[in-house]
Amino acid sequence: MNDSSATPPLPSTAGSRRLLLWLVAIGFFMQTLDATIINTALPAMAASLGESPLRMQSVVVAYSLTMAMLIPASGWLADRFGTRRVFMVAIALFSLGSLACAASRGLSELVASRVLQGLGGALLLPVGRLAVLRTFPRGEFLQAMSFVAIPGLIGPLLGPTLGGWLVQIASWHWIFLINLPVGLVGLLATWRFMPDARDADTPRFDLAGYALLAFGMVAISLAIEGGTEMGLGRGNAAVLVVFGFVALVVYWLHAARHPRPLFSPELFRVRTLSVGLLGNLFCRLGSGAMPFLIPISLQVSLGYSPFKAGLMMLPTALAGMAMKRVATPLILRLGYRTVLVANTAIIGLLMASFALATPATPFALHIVLLAAFGAFNSLQFTAMNTITLKDLDGASASSGNGLLSMVQMLAMSLGVAIAGAVLSGFSSAFGAGVAPGAALHAFQATFVTVGLITLASAAVFWQLPPEARAPQLEGPEVSGHG
Repeated sequence: MNDSSATPPLPSTAGSRRLLLWLVAIGFFMQTLDATIINTALPAMAASLGESPLRMQSVVVAYSLTMAMLIPASGWLADRFGTRRVFMVAIALFSLGSLACAASRGLSELVASRVLQGLGGALLLPVGRLAVLRTFPRGEFLQAMSFVAIPGLIGPLLGPTLGGWLVQIASWHWIFLINLPVGLVGLLATWRFMPDARDADTPRFDLAGYALLAFGMVAISLAIEGGTEMGLGRGNAAVLVVFGFVALVVYWLHAARHPRPLFSPELFRVRTLSVGLLGNLFCRLGSGAMPFLIPISLQVSLGYSPFKAGLMMLPTALAGMAMKRVATPLILRLGYRTVLVANTAIIGLLMASFALATPATPFALHIVLLAAFGAFNSLQFTAMNTITLKDLDGASASSGNGLLSMVQMLAMSLGVAIAGAVLSGFSSAFGAGVAPGAALHAFQATFVTVGLITLASAAVFWQLPPEARAPQLEGPEVSGHG
């Protein structure tokens, strides 16, 4: 029952609104920090749990895949049950998941705990953004969301270094335990300052469509990863892939006749959205794999300490932030198709060039390569996000933004799963753990493979109309996924 009398008024004072912004920003920071802080700690976690560091991708996949699954339902949940209640549940799930991760004694327990953590993380930004939208006047919304987006840049910047530092001075458990005091303060602040905004006319949720979409994503991801991690075998993995694609096709047919589908097929009549989503999916397979591959390769094959490996990720993040200033003028001058085709090819070659890194490679060359990758990758994210949403308006813009967020997280999950499967295959082929230098050769072959996948995705962006030039950065640049 949606009784308006039971809903407290939205905060009207400037002080209350400012506290709400800080609350949403901290929630966003927690979510983005945990998406990256774990990458540097994976070798230490593997040693503690008695696993190979080359087979730890499921810990990353579980988190990002869970987020991809829940994003389509996040807006409806907030409308139906209220932003304050859902945001509190999100923080509680995220905190409980963090505690369970720290207490895990085996890889299976850790993966299950990451799923719980991902359930909370998936709700933090969408629900927080909805609370800001319903609290701030339209004229102040962009400025408010720009403030909230800042932690989304700081989280990935600090994550790898903080993760490496905590592993080195304490243990990997602390990358999760640091979330607990923040979560407790967040719960109290949410109860006090978050408006309990809800929609009295919330439409019925498309549960059948959601089930088809979620099953399709999970089945395909598990098939890619399960062949190496779960012992499914090629035959069972192939069957799982078929079931996954069947579910996605059935969803498409279901959405075409449903009066209120999660994502209407009508969206794909917009050419820039269709090309942008497909380009995001295939290009981000490589971009999503690199934050997983680089810190592990630095430690396993080049002998870096966890803290030093984390510090090596700083040039990537800093160069990416610096490139944001150049991205818009460049797109305005050259157009989306030229920028995306050329930049995708450059990123693919840069990914493959990581195969040239050896223990004898000069330190300065490592820094230059990491900074170059960060800069061009940032340009890619800006161009991909904006071309996808630039021709949408009204309700289609909101739906398109949700679909883009889901595709981004799905691509990250699939990218890590593919990279893990490829790395496992090359490790076996080169005799990792037996032959000297085999781990280095396995990483080198994996970087080349990931680079070629990204290079191939440039053909998708060639399908863009050449006249598309004017970017609109308001929507996607605050979405929090690059």
